[in-house]
Amino acid sequence: MVTCAVLGDPVAHSLSPVLHRAAYEELGLDWSYDAVQVPAGGLAAFLDGLDATWRGLSLTMPLKREAVPLLTSADEWVRLTGAANTIVLGDDGSRHGLNTDVPGARAAVEQAGVGSVARAVVLGAGATAVSVVFALAELGLEQVTLLARDPARAGESVRVLAQHLRGTSYDVLPLTEAAQHVDAADLAVSTLPASAQVPELVAALAEVPAVFDVVYDPWPTPLAASVEASGRTLVTGLDLLLAQARDQVRAMTEASDVPVEAMRKAAEKELEARGAR
Repeated sequence: MVTCAVLGDPVAHSLSPVLHRAAYEELGLDWSYDAVQVPAGGLAAFLDGLDATWRGLSLTMPLKREAVPLLTSADEWVRLTGAANTIVLGDDGSRHGLNTDVPGARAAVEQAGVGSVARAVVLGAGATAVSVVFALAELGLEQVTLLARDPARAGESVRVLAQHLRGTSYDVLPLTEAAQHVDAADLAVSTLPASAQVPELVAALAEVPAVFDVVYDPWPTPLAASVEASGRTLVTGLDLLLAQARDQVRAMTEASDVPVEAMRKAAEKELEARGAR
């Protein structure tokens, strides 16, 4: 039996087990994939305790940055963003890190029919927000404003953007100033939990033509409901989750044809069962 898992804290809500298990079934693989709670500061010990049956790990908050110094090799997106959401474990004990959030975010935006994005506002300033910024930079982003609940805690994001973001200007401001910085935005991105999407914030984004909400449970979020009701373009968290999970499955299993539609159907069924769709 080959073993894989998603790690994080909290992690019980993660849809990753549903997606990966659906892929394994379609691919005829007798693999397991579970959700394991690993708190901040606990990743090194967890990795050191793994046996030879382990093949791959998906990482969610708060482990994406914690993983980087524990890797033996990494893809270019890990190097640029300073965050990894995937670790592929080799038979020789190697740990190869990937950041599939960046290509996943780009794919989700393109699939939703969003054209070029010159200016964006991003709610949140953590690892996922930074990955989305790099994805948008691939699509021609010229200027981005990150709106953080606590800008003083965004130091690592600022360091990464200052060191590696090219051709795109940025600033990091308090989330309370959202209404002052959305007027010219082509796209608004929210990495905030649904509980943080207060009416005043949703109203501030009411005129932005396209919105990317990375949350997928609960659904719709207050922001997503507002966008759908107005007929504006909405990029969903499920779109992102599927796109990045596709690349994770490909990296872990080496499958050339990942069964994305089977993964989507399994995800939608699970969300309906949760009452989140």
